Amino acid sequence: MDEVRLSDEQRIAWLRLIRTENVGPITFRSLLNRFGSADAALEALPRLVQRGGARSVAIPSRARAEDEIAALSAANAQLVALGEPGYPPHLTQIPGPPPLLAVIGAARAVTARRTIAMVGARNASAAGRRMAQMLSRQLGAEGFVVVSGLARGIDAAAHEASLESGTVAVLAGGLDRIYPEENRPLAQSILDHGGALVSEMPLGWEPRSRDFPRRNRLVSGLSLGVVVIEAAQRSGSLITARMALEQNREVFAVPGFPLDPRAEGGNRLIQDGAKLTTRAADVLEELEGVTSVRPPLAASEPDLFEGLDEAPEPATGDRDRLVVALSITPTSVDTLIEQTGLPAASIGVLLLELELAGRIERLPNQLVALAG
Repeated sequence: MDEVRLSDEQRIAWLRLIRTENVGPITFRSLLNRFGSADAALEALPRLVQRGGARSVAIPSRARAEDEIAALSAANAQLVALGEPGYPPHLTQIPGPPPLLAVIGAARAVTARRTIAMVGARNASAAGRRMAQMLSRQLGAEGFVVVSGLARGIDAAAHEASLESGTVAVLAGGLDRIYPEENRPLAQSILDHGGALVSEMPLGWEPRSRDFPRRNRLVSGLSLGVVVIEAAQRSGSLITARMALEQNREVFAVPGFPLDPRAEGGNRLIQDGAKLTTRAADVLEELEGVTSVRPPLAASEPDLFEGLDEAPEPATGDRDRLVVALSITPTSVDTLIEQTGLPAASIGVLLLELELAGRIERLPNQLVALAG
């Protein structure tokens, strides 16, 4: 994508918009595409929310946005916008990249193109931690920056082993809310050794359970591939692997003893086609000479952002037809177009209004559902 540099005024407007209630990265892009700028989108928000069926929306004040930027600056951190030079290049290729990313540490680590994610069990075995350390150290020696989530177990082992070669920790909470607390010294060591911490959440944000899958999509999105070491079924590491596949990244898995529950997830990934990995050479064979990611696999549904700026204002009857077609069961955009007879651009505008009003949830692969 074309390189941009936001002015101070634009950065404040972008921050206010992405911190607005019910505005996520995909909705942010929809609003910019519809209205042309964050300022225009902020002005239109109350009207859109009311049309979607809610009375009001919580929009952060300009003073609050300025305070957040000042607090980041005081912490030697910065907000990097999508498209700016300091934004991670691989992250631009995922669905719904964060419009603004809070970064503290060395820019060269964040913008590295030779990156590999290392994830796995929090209650990792001694053998699992040794494997994470060995792979991280060897891949670091080959010029890779190691990306992980600063969790206990495999994450911590991977970060520790790649301090000298370069590592990036992705946080589920704000940059000042290290989780778990015991890894605060490790976070400082990452910065002291020329690595970086990144987060899409505001300062002071305490991570909730729902924030970790969001964090995981950034771990895989920052990387050319993801190595899974010890992962139980239904673990966060498998969520990261699934997101990597959706982002069209390579997935590697270290096999484990079949009777160890921590090996179930990784062994299943291998059965499903992940690259069996027992040494760094297995990763290097797949990623030799690779410095850019492939675009995510194309979805069959139409691009809801295409033509959103030219779509006419929907009629009340159109909105009613769409609401009737929606349910708590995830529904594809193709199905909504077929059932309502409305064009894709009109569906996009209506879904935008309903999401801002908190009435629907967007799901991966352009699925939408009524909010529970």
